[in-house]
Amino acid sequence: MAIHLTEAAQNEVKRILVSQNRPEWGLRVGVKGGGCSGLSYVLDIEENPKADDLVFDSGGIKIFCDPKSYLFINGLVIDYSSSLLNGGFKFDNPNAQRTCGCGTSFTTGQPVERGVAVKTEHCG
Repeated sequence: MAIHLTEAAQNEVKRILVSQNRPEWGLRVGVKGGGCSGLSYVLDIEENPKADDLVFDSGGIKIFCDPKSYLFINGLVIDYSSSLLNGGFKFDNPNAQRTCGCGTSFTTGQPVERGVAVKTEHCG
């Protein structure tokens, strides 16, 4: 499995990269401890992967993911909606046993390894 972006998410990531004058950079996808359900998704843009990162390609977008986060998001599909209500990136994670109403927090039922849950936050 891998991490995938829908066409809508690919277009939004490309738009963000171009608007930041970084069209060749990639998307970092990971998790951190926090949110209503225990883990929250993290998205960021980065120039290069770290030495131990898993690297995927989805529609020409490079995706970087650290191995610990990947344990929780293997098979993740990221979509994007430009809706005025509830717009933004949406996550379809086959590993999630429970998700928060906000859609950005989840739990898998497996223990969180050290190094993943580094910061606790709550959904607002």
